[in-house]
Amino acid sequence: MRVLGVDPGLTRCGVGVVEGVAGRPLTMRGVGVVRTPADAELGLRLVAIEQGIEQWLDEYQPEFVAVERVFSQHNVSTVMGTAQASAVAMLCAARRGIPVALHTPSEVKAAVTGQGRADKAQVGAMVTRLLRLDAPPKPADAADALALAICHIWRAPAQNRLQQAVEQNRLQQAAALHASKQAPKQAATQASKPAPHSASHPASHPASKGRTA
Repeated sequence: MRVLGVDPGLTRCGVGVVEGVAGRPLTMRGVGVVRTPADAELGLRLVAIEQGIEQWLDEYQPEFVAVERVFSQHNVSTVMGTAQASAVAMLCAARRGIPVALHTPSEVKAAVTGQGRADKAQVGAMVTRLLRLDAPPKPADAADALALAICHIWRAPAQNRLQQAVEQNRLQQAAALHASKQAPKQAATQASKPAPHSASHPASHPASKGRTA
């Protein structure tokens, strides 16, 4: 499984590609940051992010894209910028038919470090160890992108099993509901049919032959 992790942001959008499967050593294929100037017009910054992500998609051909789920913060402008960059990443993936997964920061931290409140230094240190790197990726946005990819690789099997179970349960409920709706109709149809009656035939008696005196 090859996953492109995206840590969305307008000024620095972290990107990192990790390949592997759960339970086995993972390999980093690439890591970096898509940057945009803070004084540029918003539309141009979003275009620059789109172009940067498209280049990563072209070069690494990931099977999945994992994006950090935007959550509420006190700084509304920061939330808006993160959400806009996140939407660009999802758009780029969806346009190519690549499945997108969203993971919250606490999910990523828990998956990589074992605790949902780990700081960036702890995340960077664990990413370095898990991917057998010489040093933590810089800036922290790049390390966070790799952590997102790692999180998805490790969580995907469990998520797939959960989704399959939910889908199977949904299908069973739909089948049961359909059967419950069909039962009264079938009963009404049977009741409206005329009862079959057997044809009555008069008993035939052999004619008595007259005797001649």
